[in-house]
Amino acid sequence: MPLTETKSHVDNLTSPAGHAVAVIRLDGDIGSASEAAVLGSYRSLPKATTKLILLDFTKVDYINSSGIALVIQLLIQADHAGQKVSAFGLSPHFTKVFTMVGITKYAGLFSGQAEALAAL
Repeated sequence: MPLTETKSHVDNLTSPAGHAVAVIRLDGDIGSASEAAVLGSYRSLPKATTKLILLDFTKVDYINSSGIALVIQLLIQADHAGQKVSAFGLSPHFTKVFTMVGITKYAGLFSGQAEALAAL
């Protein structure tokens, strides 16, 4: 099954507590060809001022093992940069997969954007 192209864009929001939050909105399937969309969007963020990041998976239908590796790579880079990352919009299946592979040690998982923003 060929994967659909991954697209992404960044929105800048403010949490209810008044913190600046960068939201990386992903769209399509995430696999080995998604590096530019996933890591490229992350790397475009100004590290000095971006401390809170949300990953929006609401428009992602499928993530393979290569895609999970890209997400883990992003989380490791963010951890080294002192950034806090949370994710929302994952299907129940991928929430379970992310939990099983230990992503929850590096990122909070939330059902929706409002819940994720409120936790920041």
